[in-house]
Amino acid sequence: MNAIIKSIQEELIENKNFPLFNSGDTITAYYEIREGEKVRTQFFKGVVIQIKGQGLYKTFTIRKMSGSIGVERIFPMNMPTLQKIEVHKKGKVRRARIFYFRNLRGKKAKIKERQL
Repeated sequence: MNAIIKSIQEELIENKNFPLFNSGDTITAYYEIREGEKVRTQFFKGVVIQIKGQGLYKTFTIRKMSGSIGVERIFPMNMPTLQKIEVHKKGKVRRARIFYFRNLRGKKAKIKERQL
């Protein structure tokens, strides 16, 4: 039964080739916004705080600061409106899910950059 479902999902859902990124990386996600008949591209730039799931059900959460308020958004990897992802910085963190990042302020909220 699982093989049948998997084969149907592979046919219907297109596979997009996005760059590899991990928790702690600073990325920009570009996605389409539809307002009536108009379609425009909007971006969300921030730090990846978690990557969850696998395969077609993979999601990632980005956190950015808008003024003094933290804003988080969850993006599914197979979202049809997700156009591209740009990786700006590779972060050096020791955990896969950095929820402790929400409580940090000032200099403590900086993530060290990983050397390539």
